[in-house]
Amino acid sequence: MDFDQYFTVALNYFRSESWIVQVFLIIFVASLIDWTQKRLLRQLHKKLERTKNYWDDTIIEAVKRPVSSLIWVLGLTFAAEIVRSESDAVIFDAVGPIRDVGVIVCLAWFLVRFIRLSEHNIIKKRLEAGEPFDRTTTDAIAKLLRISVVITAGLVVLQTLGYSISGVLAFGGIGGIAVGYAAKDLLANFFGGFTIYMDRPFDVGDWIRSPDKQIEGTVEKIGWRVTCIRTFDKRPLYVPNSVFTTISVENPSRMTNRRIYETIGIRYDDVGKMAAIVDDVKMMLMGHDEIDTRQTLIVNFNEFAPSSLDFFVYTFTRTTDWVRFHEIKQDVMLKIIAIVEGHGAECAFPTSTIHLAGAAIPEQVG
Repeated sequence: MDFDQYFTVALNYFRSESWIVQVFLIIFVASLIDWTQKRLLRQLHKKLERTKNYWDDTIIEAVKRPVSSLIWVLGLTFAAEIVRSESDAVIFDAVGPIRDVGVIVCLAWFLVRFIRLSEHNIIKKRLEAGEPFDRTTTDAIAKLLRISVVITAGLVVLQTLGYSISGVLAFGGIGGIAVGYAAKDLLANFFGGFTIYMDRPFDVGDWIRSPDKQIEGTVEKIGWRVTCIRTFDKRPLYVPNSVFTTISVENPSRMTNRRIYETIGIRYDDVGKMAAIVDDVKMMLMGHDEIDTRQTLIVNFNEFAPSSLDFFVYTFTRTTDWVRFHEIKQDVMLKIIAIVEGHGAECAFPTSTIHLAGAAIPEQVG
């Protein structure tokens, strides 16, 4: 067989098997486009990072992975269409729906990433700028938007696959009763989280405690099912959200003042000095820089105790900081002791006096 015959045979083979070359070219072109867009987005991201606007950075960062997946979805399904035209295999009938579902998933993926990155950037920028913002509301809105995107994408996928959305919704209404009964605890936690977001009894970063349960610590995260609380011994405590609908919750972080409420006792021998001591203590509190005189301020003789004459101090500090409060309280208590001692009186301590009436003392016999 001469060269012309070999050439003719090879040409006929490539004509009959040209779809292999086409598939190879499509995969090669998809790889080239993916490589090119990655380089372009990387360069564009570096330039946009120098600007003050963080929305453009968020879009570029959110689109990176979804656009790469979209390129490969379109490239591979296009190649599969060529193979289908040559093989007529039934399995390739699913190429069209797979392509449509892939495009929808990539778009939903981009939106979910964009929402998550936007939430992160908003919180970061506000913290860096020192601007006040409601982190709990930001988190709640971001979660609602992500859930909306996922649900919408799921319904569109079902519609694309030929399922009637109205039928799905009707089935959901009937099956929702059974599902709701089976997952009543999960739904209770979900609505408990929704109640927290609506009523906002506490926010992320607040110190909370419950007199009904052994719950006390700083709120780290409010989820849809559980709330994470960091206790004061630094252990994470995960509380189901449904619990917060049945218990009372104190939020010391929202206090306007902290209270000093102490009882001081002096000796019965110093009864004549009580009025002057009480007046001086009250004047000291009225002139103290850290005491909020706009709030209730009481210093009064209060009780004839078994071993002391008691007067009490009831006042409020300006600060709500826990550490600073104890420093102020210590200063106030030391000044009260100085006032008591300055009047020649003493703070009382428990004592007992025994009176022996008519008791005879025996004589010593030598």
